Amino acid sequence: MLNQISPLDTLFQALADPTRRGIVERLAQGPQAVSELGAGLPISLPAVMQHLGVLQAAGLVDSRKTGRVRMVWLNPAALQRLGRWAQAQQAMWETRLDGLGDYLDETDAKD
Repeated sequence: MLNQISPLDTLFQALADPTRRGIVERLAQGPQAVSELGAGLPISLPAVMQHLGVLQAAGLVDSRKTGRVRMVWLNPAALQRLGRWAQAQQAMWETRLDGLGDYLDETDAKD
C-alpha cells in the first residue's frame, strides 16, 4: 500500500513544478497547439512535451494529434477533484477554528 500513489498525490506532484503550473494557467485560457504553447516558455520543445506528459499522466490535460498539430487542453474533472479537496480542507479548518474561538470566548468569560 505504501508504494501506491493516490490520484490526488499525482495531481499535486504534477502541479509542484512552476513550469507545469504555468502551462496549466496558459491552458486555462483555452486549448493550444504544443508549438504555440512552447513558444511562450523559456524551455525547449522536448522539455515542453515532457512536462505535458507529466500533466497528462496526472489527468490534468488531454491532447489530440490532427495531422502534424498536437492540441492540448485542460481536463476539468481533474481540476474539480482538486477543488473538492481544497473545499473539504477549508471546511474542516473553519470548523476547528470556530471551535477554538468558542473555547477561547468561554475561557475569557470565566476570567
